[in-house]
Amino acid sequence: MRNNLTVSSSPHIHSGVTSQSIMLDVIIALLPAAVYGVFIFGWRAAVLIAVCVASAVLSEFLWNKALKKPNSLGDLTAVVTGLLLALNLPSSLPVWMAALGSAIAIIVVKQMFGGLGHNFANPAITARIVLMVSFPAAMTKFFEPFSMTVSSATPLAGGAEYTLRELFFGMHAGTIGETSVVMLVIGGLYLVMRRVISPIIPVSFIGTVFVFSWVLGANPIQAIFSGGLLLGAIFMATDYVTSPTFNWGKLIFGIGCGIITVVIRQFASLPEGVSYSILVMNLLVPHINSLTMPKPFGWEADKK
Repeated sequence: MRNNLTVSSSPHIHSGVTSQSIMLDVIIALLPAAVYGVFIFGWRAAVLIAVCVASAVLSEFLWNKALKKPNSLGDLTAVVTGLLLALNLPSSLPVWMAALGSAIAIIVVKQMFGGLGHNFANPAITARIVLMVSFPAAMTKFFEPFSMTVSSATPLAGGAEYTLRELFFGMHAGTIGETSVVMLVIGGLYLVMRRVISPIIPVSFIGTVFVFSWVLGANPIQAIFSGGLLLGAIFMATDYVTSPTFNWGKLIFGIGCGIITVVIRQFASLPEGVSYSILVMNLLVPHINSLTMPKPFGWEADKK
């Protein structure tokens, strides 16, 4: 009997969940917002989405070839990165800037730090910030829905007052994927039902923005329905690699993102703070994990 026993390291139980299956679920969840973005912003939105995804995939392929690393395109993470970046861009952005952003996300933020699982921050968020700093005029030129010639300010940037219906269905200027609340919520619910993400980070992030906006005298409904809050809270703040592992850590992370977002929106010269808040909290994740790691059963502190 003893000879039939196999000793191996954990894990001993496998769920069958892979990086590819998780990324496929994320792509499916993003499709409603992507399709709706193309519907209201036209062919330019479709071109930018295609360019961002193609540039991300090509960048990963060429990097692996140059360094003679195994092909990693099958895990679909490059596709997700390109799609997320595209949904964070205005449809008016020049195509070459979008391609550059995807290359930065994959090569600089992801691969130069060791590839999947080693990046210090969300690649799409970081690439968007680089583009905002490098090309502020192009990154803040937004078209009105169903118009590729009329530019307009977003609700957070001093645009006209919008009704709840207009905000809910994305009938205002903004990036390709951020405007439609209903499409983003559908995608978020899909990820929660599939257990791809925990609702702790999105709920605490969005709830904190609602409460603090109300306390500071801003319209809390417009605060959560405008800008990239829902897109960031649901799809980027929940990134496995750059968000906390434990539930208390997720709560701290979401609240921190919400506070920083409101502070930037209310007191900084930038109308939107979601990207910066997620990036700042990404950098704090190792410390959050160390503070919130559950103590092993029977653990006792060292006696001095």
